[in-house]
Parts: sequence; structure tokens; C-alpha cells
Amino acid sequence: MAENKEKWENSKIISADDPCAVEKLRRKLESLKERQEYMKRANAHYKKHRTMKGFEAMDDAAAAEMDSYILLNYYGHKPFPSFRLENNNANIRRIRERIAELEKRDSAAFGEGWAFPGGSVVMNAEENRIQVFFDEKPDEETRKALKSNGFKWAPSKNAWQRQLNENGARALRRIARIQPENA
Repeated sequence: MAENKEKWENSKIISADDPCAVEKLRRKLESLKERQEYMKRANAHYKKHRTMKGFEAMDDAAAAEMDSYILLNYYGHKPFPSFRLENNNANIRRIRERIAELEKRDSAAFGEGWAFPGGSVVMNAEENRIQVFFDEKPDEETRKALKSNGFKWAPSKNAWQRQLNENGARALRRIARIQPENA
């Protein structure tokens, strides 16, 4: 477990398996918001003054370099082109949605699982997996249904599994053979 924690801390990719994923995503979201505001202020400054001189935290040499860059690279004659602001905004929206999805998963929105004739379904939040266990090898039709709904056989767990998320929960509902006994 200690080596996994170190791997997560050193990685730029924020995996849903990471126990600190929501916290890291919130930090990333704040960074993206700050960048968005900075780009807006830079564009507004350039629009008003037609130079980057006098812009916050930018000395005259850096401002002159930025001015020449703006003139050489036509992006509507502004420091940050519209597509950069739009892409950053899309990333902000994507990160917000991901935080909401992880918080929903963490609040046990998926439940604990259930038993069905011949096996059980487990919502394993610790491993971020939906796991389907069978008492015996399932028939060909059931295996085909599991595969077509994104489940993979994990011999190390002796279970069929896929990522624990909304799509996985919807996939479970499509497989008639593994529905709860009392349903």
C-alpha cells in the first residue's frame, strides 16, 4: 500500500483509485481557475494598453518579449487566444464533473451490492471496482452479457469486474442474470 501511495503522489495523472483524488482534483481546479483569470486579465491589459508593459508580475524585458510574440503569432493580437481560454474553461468543467462523480461514488451512491441466485455483486470502493462473483463458472450467455457490458475476468480476484462509476452501474442493470433476488 505504501508504494501505491508514493506512486499516486508522484503521478500527474489523478486516478479515481487514488484515495486523495478529490483533494488533488480540487487543487487542480483552483489552479485552472487562477490560470483562466490570469489569461483574462492579460488579454484585457493588452487590449487597453496595446502592450504588456505594466502588467502584473511581468518585468519590462518579459513584456517586450511577450509583445513581439503577440505580433509574430497572429491570434487576434492578444496574449492568449480564444481557443486557449475555451480549452481551459472546458477543463474546468470536466474537473468539476469528475469531482462530482467521485463524491457521489464516495458517498455510497452505488450501495454495497447484492446477492443473486448463484453469486453476488460487490461495490468495492477501495479498489474502485464493481465485482461480480459466481459460485460456479457462469454459462456462455452470461459471460457474453458481462463482456458486452464492459466487464473483464480478473483471475487474481476470481471475479468479473469493471470500474465503479455510473456507466458500470447502468451496465449492471442490463444483465438480467445478476439482478438481486428480491427484485
